[in-house]
This record gives sequence, C-alpha cells and structure tokens, in this order.
Amino acid sequence: MKDDMLWKNKRILLTGHTGFKGSWLSLWLADLGAEVHGVALPPATQPNLYNTARIPTLLASDTYLDICNLTELKKLINTVKPEVVFHLAAQSLVQYSYDAPIETYAVNVMGTANVLEAIRCCDAVRAAVIVTTDKCYENREWIYPYREPDRLGGIDPYSNSKACAELVSAAYRASFFSSSRNMHLATARAGNVIGGGDWADNRLIPDCVRAFSSSGSVTLRYPQAVRPWQHVLESIHGYILLAEHLLGENGSRFAEAWNFGPRVEDMRPVGEIANRVCHLLNVPYHMPAQAHERHEASLLLLDSTKAKEYLKWTPRWQLQKTITETVEWYRHWLEGNDMLQFSQSQIKRYQEAANG
Repeated sequence: MKDDMLWKNKRILLTGHTGFKGSWLSLWLADLGAEVHGVALPPATQPNLYNTARIPTLLASDTYLDICNLTELKKLINTVKPEVVFHLAAQSLVQYSYDAPIETYAVNVMGTANVLEAIRCCDAVRAAVIVTTDKCYENREWIYPYREPDRLGGIDPYSNSKACAELVSAAYRASFFSSSRNMHLATARAGNVIGGGDWADNRLIPDCVRAFSSSGSVTLRYPQAVRPWQHVLESIHGYILLAEHLLGENGSRFAEAWNFGPRVEDMRPVGEIANRVCHLLNVPYHMPAQAHERHEASLLLLDSTKAKEYLKWTPRWQLQKTITETVEWYRHWLEGNDMLQFSQSQIKRYQEAANG
C-alpha cells in the first residue's frame, strides 16, 4: 500500500461484497481499518466465502439490494455518503451469460450505469474504481498481450457486456467527473483470478475442489485455452492501490483504464493448471472428446506495464505459490478451521510479499 493509514475510518461503499472478489476486498479493507458498507444480492452459491469467512461481522452496514434498482441505490449512497466506491457487483460467468443474456446486460451495463448515476448524485464520493475484466477486449487470438488502448469488444454476452460497462464508465467520466468535480473514476481489468472461497459453477478450481470432496473427477472444457492466471489478492491489491492514487493530489492522472495481469510466464493453458491443482488434491481429470460448442477465447494475454510503471503494482506470487495458497485455503476449510482467521493470515502473507 502507498499509505495504510489512508484507509483508517474511510467510508467505503462496495458493491458485490457478497461475491468471491467482493468478500476478499471487504476483508482487506476492514483489516486496513476502513468503514465498509456493502451492497449486493445474497451470496449466489452455497457454501460461499462471504459466510464462511464471516464477512458480515466486519461491515459497518450490509444491504441486500439489486443495483438495477436506481431509486433505492441512490437512497443508499446518499445515506452512506462514501468517500470511495468500489463497484464489483456483476453477472460474472461466461457460460451463464449464454443462458441469461438479458440478465447479463441488465446487471453489467445498466447496473454499472446506475452505480455511476448514484455517484453523480452524491457529492461525498471522491474516487471510484469500476471493476470490469480482461475479457472486455476484442479478442483476436493475438500472441501478444492486450494493452489498455486496444479495441474493446467481446463475442459472448458476458465479455461484450463488460466492454459496454467500460464505455459507459468512460462516458460518465468525460461528461460528469472531469474538471468540473473533484471525483476521479477509473476502471480495472484483471485476469483469471483464483483463490480460496470460490464455489461458482464452471470454474476450474471450484470444480477441482468439488471433485476432491465428492471423490469424483474433473472434465475440462477448454484444456488448451491460455489464460492470465493470478491469485485474487493480486487484483485486490491493484484495486486498492488504484483507489489510493485516485484520492491523491494528482488523482486525475490515474482516472482511466488499468490492466492488472500476471507475469507472462504465468499465462498458462487450462490443462496445465488443472494438472497442478489435481496433483495437489489427488483428483483425476480428463479432456473432452470434442470441442465445446459455446465460444470461449483460446488465447487471452494481458499487459500490465502501465500499472507497474505508474502505480508501482506488480504480481508478487508466482503461479505455483498461487496454486499452493489456493489449495491450502480449501484444505483448511475442509478441515473445519476458522476461515476468517486463515483468510486474514493469507492477506498478511501477501502484504509481506508486496512490501518485501
């Protein structure tokens, strides 16, 4: 962190705090002494990190609300009067977006627009980080990583909706949050995050853990697909650093889009990650006999040079360390250990690596 004390008693509104990333961000901000107010739908899975790590005990307020309800969202933000907003609430699954495209666009596009409109109507907000995804780029299956100026796009509803969220954010920034108001808005695009506490469907690590706990096996949809893998704390660290810079004297310089991806050598095929995880868990896996009928990019790489240069953010855990820490989290959960305490200890270990 630039300044740990900056977050002491800072009022934060965090959308999507019941989700995987949102729960980890709630934990970290609470550890920094922030006053965290969460707004989201109830957790989407059982079990979930939100309840497993007792996130509600760390919050100043905990509101279940659909961000598509602009009226109630505006009431909430004007009650909380946050200084910083982290917007993570989303429909975040590629495969589900094929089954529910309208819901995906409603949440990811209009939900984001509603959050931005609520911010526009609340003078207390000084900084906002809108979290999108690395999949917002028009994927041309390039062998080199995507940079922030590259063209946005997306073939599937999820990726496309996140590209739309980027455009909506850019429009609000230019129209309402430029020189006329001391509020700085940035977007954050992270890679494929893994870590303890994720139980979403059609995700590699949760599928491996479910197979381990049920003595089953794992079927890989796209074993040759290359993804930018990183521990969830890498991206969370980036979001917090970005918000700190937005709050600084030169905050307007950082009010733009930022990539947070792993080292180039950690951008590996799905099959390789499955092999490493399944080896640690002693779980069998097999490749599909034919390609999956729904499109997913086979090659997706991310360039984080800008974040490294200007935010002084850099990945701290190499891929094997990321996988080991992730598997250890689930082992502790399966053993019935205190997952709030263990999650806090993982954050501490990551902070030590980041400060080292």
